[in-house]
Amino acid sequence: MTRADDTPPLLTGAALIADHVRRLPAKPGVYRMMDAHGAVLYVGKAKSLKVRVKNYTRIDKQPNRIARMITATRSMEFIVTDTETEALLLEANLIKRLKPRYNILLRDDKSFPYIVLRHDHEAPQVLKHRGARSLKGDYYGPFASASAVNRTLDTLQKAFLLRTCSDPVYEGRSRPCMLHQIKRCSAPCTGGDPARGLCGAGGPGQGFS
Repeated sequence: MTRADDTPPLLTGAALIADHVRRLPAKPGVYRMMDAHGAVLYVGKAKSLKVRVKNYTRIDKQPNRIARMITATRSMEFIVTDTETEALLLEANLIKRLKPRYNILLRDDKSFPYIVLRHDHEAPQVLKHRGARSLKGDYYGPFASASAVNRTLDTLQKAFLLRTCSDPVYEGRSRPCMLHQIKRCSAPCTGGDPARGLCGAGGPGQGFS
């Protein structure tokens, strides 16, 4: 069916999403779903945008909450990233800034983990954090998946060699630790000098909650 002027009707809901899927790449990225007023309904990330967004085309397979979101969708925006980790961090920042109606953070998110980059110490510390924001630093999240946070922390450690050990461990370290040996920490507690002992708590799990 077409309009009187032969202009095709505007696509909405699952039909709109299916139309986007035809052009989406099988690459990591972030997607936004908007309503008729341009308000963001949902922000999501994907390892493959094409595969993830295609799931929304089967509205009959969705729970009622998601079905309502799909029905209300009038436009979508996409950002392609180089890696899934980049998509994860971008998703967290957009959710924090836009506060989409259908995202999980609109629940009581105190139990969901954040990634915190502390800047109240001479040696920056990156760690997973839950609960009140008692630490001074930059908070990224919340994340629905604790395993995704751990994977992201793993990537950040490898890329930036930031410490994950606690302050008491940092101050009292006198022997080399495994984190520096496997090139996951720059040893700020000893100025990067292996002869003086290395940063960490003796294992890659230190600092993860």
